[in-house]
Amino acid sequence: MYLQHFGLQKAPFSLTADTHFYIDFIPHKEALEVITTALSFGESILKIIGEVGTGKTLLCNKLEQELAEQYLICVFDNPYLSAQELRCSLAVKIGIDKSEFDDRLFLTEKIKERLLELHKQGTKVLLLVDEAQAIPDHTLEALRLFSNLETDSEKLLQLVLFGQPEFNVRLADNKFRQLRQRITFSYQLRPLSEKEIEHYITQRLKQAGYRGACLFNTRVCRKISQASRGIPRLINILAHKVLILSYGRQHYKITTKLVKQAVADTEDAYVINSLSKWWLLLFSFVVLNLVLLLWWKGIL
Repeated sequence: MYLQHFGLQKAPFSLTADTHFYIDFIPHKEALEVITTALSFGESILKIIGEVGTGKTLLCNKLEQELAEQYLICVFDNPYLSAQELRCSLAVKIGIDKSEFDDRLFLTEKIKERLLELHKQGTKVLLLVDEAQAIPDHTLEALRLFSNLETDSEKLLQLVLFGQPEFNVRLADNKFRQLRQRITFSYQLRPLSEKEIEHYITQRLKQAGYRGACLFNTRVCRKISQASRGIPRLINILAHKVLILSYGRQHYKITTKLVKQAVADTEDAYVINSLSKWWLLLFSFVVLNLVLLLWWKGIL
């Protein structure tokens, strides 16, 4: 599409959670530091919360990539599983033969035995669960029970839960108090600031192979910041559409007008109203003059 037009090697604003485009911003950097530090201390359950589109899946993938040499990592990116389906999936991931899946209680014991074997071999097991807010109640309880598996001195597996804010609401229910108490560390991802967004867009273009002059100037990035509310997924969508619109006009200049057109075509983007600022200034001017008039007449 526009790759050749802008001299790009790959799409810079794809929605896939590609770690090639990971950028070490403060929210993600801090989240990684919290997780890696807590895991090194042997903590059993950790939680990362972020609004839709703030990069939880990318963070999960980055964590898997960075810890691959230290852990046997089991990723659950579709957690809408029954408790038994979770047990079976975990069993496969840690190396248990499917022929041993017939009896639920027996399978739980086989999982514990296998975890003990791995522990003796010096292999640590880490579960990464994305979209944790969608986990059924019984499956959440199964995860909690897995976190109870331990030797005399340490846990046999560790767990990191990535979820939307609704997950916190669920955990506040009294029936999840046991799980809630076992979550020793948590981190809340925040949206990107305006300055971070400008750097984010520039870096993604660079990582995609762009070597030309600045495409997204400060004014353009400010408009994208307003419309996206700092959410990386919306930033990607808007930047992608802006490049398409620019390519369609066969020029290389990215303008605020193109951003407004992209915003109008994007469902969850905040509509930029350029008139609102001028109406506010006009209102302030009228109020100020009214106050001066009343003061001059001695009313105030």
